[in-house]
Amino acid sequence: MAQKCSTIFALNRVKMPLHLLKLCVGVDDVDQLRKSQDARTKRGERLVHVTRNRPRRDAEVLDGGSLYWVIRRIVAVRQQIIGLEEVNSADGIRRCAIILHPDLMLTMPQPRRPHQGWRYLEDDVAPADAPKGGPAADFPSDIAAELRELGLL
Repeated sequence: MAQKCSTIFALNRVKMPLHLLKLCVGVDDVDQLRKSQDARTKRGERLVHVTRNRPRRDAEVLDGGSLYWVIRRIVAVRQQIIGLEEVNSADGIRRCAIILHPDLMLTMPQPRRPHQGWRYLEDDVAPADAPKGGPAADFPSDIAAELRELGLL
């Protein structure tokens, strides 16, 4: 009977993507990230972020996962991950290139503490996408987060 129950439970589990959370170092706001990435795209470069380690749960990340960017201690924007590739850096060390879709999706602001590297972010705790053209779009993400905490947005 226990075998039958666990099989039924496994069949009923909803498959959710796994995301990555990364600090966007040196960037002050989403607009600066957008301009930087637009410049790279115009030069014909792919949008990649090279990191030291490849996610061990890569199949889950590639099954609809996104890279959530933390800008000035706020999760503010995400980009869909469209691939992971092994690359060699100039010093010959193997790295992982996270290949990103060019579209930046604003998220509901969510405060985050600094951390090194990337972290897994389960889908059920990932911030929702911000409504397109909503009132929060007119404010910088940190101010929008404070206004939301106060119940004003």
